Formats: sequence, C-alpha cells, structure tokens
Amino acid sequence: MGYAFDVEKATKGAIEWIRAWFDKNGKGCNAVIGISGGKDSSVVAALCVEALGKDRVIGVLMPNGEQSDIDCAKRLVAHLGIPNYVCNVKASVDGALESLKNAGVEISRQTRVNLPPRIRMATLYALSQSMNGRVANTCNLSEDWVGYSTRYGDAAGDFSPLGKLTVQEVKAVGKYLGLPIDLVEKVPSDGLSGKTDEDNLGFTYAVLDKYIREGVIEDGEVKARIDRLHV
Repeated sequence: MGYAFDVEKATKGAIEWIRAWFDKNGKGCNAVIGISGGKDSSVVAALCVEALGKDRVIGVLMPNGEQSDIDCAKRLVAHLGIPNYVCNVKASVDGALESLKNAGVEISRQTRVNLPPRIRMATLYALSQSMNGRVANTCNLSEDWVGYSTRYGDAAGDFSPLGKLTVQEVKAVGKYLGLPIDLVEKVPSDGLSGKTDEDNLGFTYAVLDKYIREGVIEDGEVKARIDRLHV
C-alpha cells in the first residue's frame, strides 16, 4: 500500500502549529509573506489567515520592474482579503548590480538569478520590523530536499509552515482551503530564463515527491541526481 496523505489532518495541524508558534514567538505580531501568486506563498498566506485572522496577515508584492504575472499575486491578496503592499525591488536590484559593475566585477548569471530573491527578503524584513511582523519562509519540503532555493533569499524566514509538506501535498492543502485552482497549479519558473523549476532540476516534482515519501524511483540517473542534490 502506498503513502496516504490526510489533507484535512495536515491542514488543521499546520494551522494549529502557526497559531502556537506565534503565541510563543510573536504574540500579537503579524505574519509577513512575500506574495508571488504561486502555490507556496498562496497556501502559506491562507494558512496564516486561518490561524491568525486576515487582519494579522500582510501580503507583500515585490515585482522586479514589470512582472507579467503580477495579477496572480493581486488576485490572491484580494481573495484572502488581507492588507498588502507593492514594493518594487527593481531600483535596489539595479543599484546593487551597478555597484558591482562599477567595482569591476564580472557579474555571473547566478548572481542575476539570486540577487532579486535576496533583496526581496531584505525588503520583507524591513517591512516586518516596521509593522510588528514575523517573516514567513514559503519553501516546501521538496525544494528543501534538493536545495532548490536561494540562501538568504526565499530560504530565509522566521517560521516555515510548508517545511514538512511536499509539492503534491502543498497543492492538496491549497485545494482543501479553496484557493483559486490556477494559482495552486501555477507552474513555477526561475523568473529569468523562462525555464520552469522542473526544467532546471531535470526531473518532476511528482517523481521527487514519490521518492521522498515512498522511496520509489524507476530512473537510476534521476535517483543519482536527487541523491547528489540532497543534503
């Protein structure tokens, strides 16, 4: 018999965990969440609303100049009815890159990929300190398993509600909470090259999640890649 995920139990458990965490680590504080319009930030925001009430959940939209899917983030905060702010990070990103260039640094592709999420995290903490907040880490177990996140960027935060949930489980929780299905099923990308996360990883999250939960994988090369990435 395969692994069976109890979405109701997991959802209620996550809500209670968030509530207990705030009682201990930030009684009366607000949850501050970077909203991308994808499944992870949407589910974290929805869980926090259930745990704390919508008035204590602050959504922060952080486009880097023009963001083609910004409407997804706007729909999410409207759907949940949470207070939200739009903080465009383009000037900060461009300023940091220009400073590096002026210093004679040859800027790598990875620098360009990872700088925006790091500046977004700095922005979240700046807003959080000004608004009695605690910053949410929106990474899930699948991403953490293979290190697919930006250190000091989306991998940072004060609390991590999805840290024990795989991608498939996060989607199930999102559907259980009644979030817009297109946001739950939105395909994540790196935001620079146009490649999806799965393109960059070289395997699907469905394959990874089955390996995490059941230890089952058919492709030996994929297994070796996952094992190499897992730390």
